[in-house]
Amino acid sequence: MSFKNKLSRFDLRFSPYFYISPFFILFAIVGLFPIAFTAVISFQEWDLVRNSGTFVGLDQYIWILNDPKFWTALRNTFSIFLLSSVPQLILAIFIAAMLDRNIRAKTFWRMSVLLPFVMMPVAVALIFSNMFGDNHGLVNNVLTNIGLQPIPWHKDPFWSHIAIATMVNFRWTGYNALILLAAMQAVPREYYEAATVDGANAFRQFWSITLPSLKPTLIFVIITSTIGGLQIFDEPRMFDNTGQGGAAQQWLTITLYLYNIGWGEFNFGRAAALAWILFAIILVIGLINLLITRRLVRDEGRRGEVSRGRRKGAKR
Repeated sequence: MSFKNKLSRFDLRFSPYFYISPFFILFAIVGLFPIAFTAVISFQEWDLVRNSGTFVGLDQYIWILNDPKFWTALRNTFSIFLLSSVPQLILAIFIAAMLDRNIRAKTFWRMSVLLPFVMMPVAVALIFSNMFGDNHGLVNNVLTNIGLQPIPWHKDPFWSHIAIATMVNFRWTGYNALILLAAMQAVPREYYEAATVDGANAFRQFWSITLPSLKPTLIFVIITSTIGGLQIFDEPRMFDNTGQGGAAQQWLTITLYLYNIGWGEFNFGRAAALAWILFAIILVIGLINLLITRRLVRDEGRRGEVSRGRRKGAKR
């Protein structure tokens, strides 16, 4: 075999790996190495000045799990996550369904729902934190003017979670709506035409055609919303001037607690341990979502095989 042929075979075999290698090299430097380094210092009492640590085993993890603030932060995180993700998903489906209809200025409305997402998170948090002010906030002023009692947004845990969840919904609902809209656009229009001929109204078409077709996309949106909801930081950080999660940790989240340990107490070993505990929580929830995803996809495949079998039988 000539040198030219050998070079051609080498190029054909290894060129794809060279093309994708810059991504993996960059990921190893800025992603994989920090993750591994965080795992190492989570077992140490880290000295930032000397850039060295003393091995303490699982002491950092034990301290985190025995700290009442961790369980308070975990409860607050799941509370804010549920108050934001459930209404967010319902609103996103409704907005996507409206944008999927034959309305005027479709492009304008589709671009408009994405505007909150492109806004800076800090700007959104500052605007809404002033709206939900206890004394001079816009919402409480409106409630007072119509004869209702003002709401203690920063004192009551439930109302503080509602306020922060509102910020999250404002920023992410339009983004998820566009993802769902793209899935709706992929549904064949013939299904709706056939349903109209059969006498199905708009709600029946949405329930029987649109929603079943959205299952894979809904699973994706739910998984990404779960990961993002458990890592919420900007909104609770900017909800007041101190950024400590409230005087009684009313809206302290896990990521905010991690930030306070790392950059407030400069205990990076303990912060690294908390980061890995959060990673484990997200991993467990992700695995649960994966099992649900596989089951739904398997069910969809079985229904598709049954429908194809019925069509073949009808042709015979």
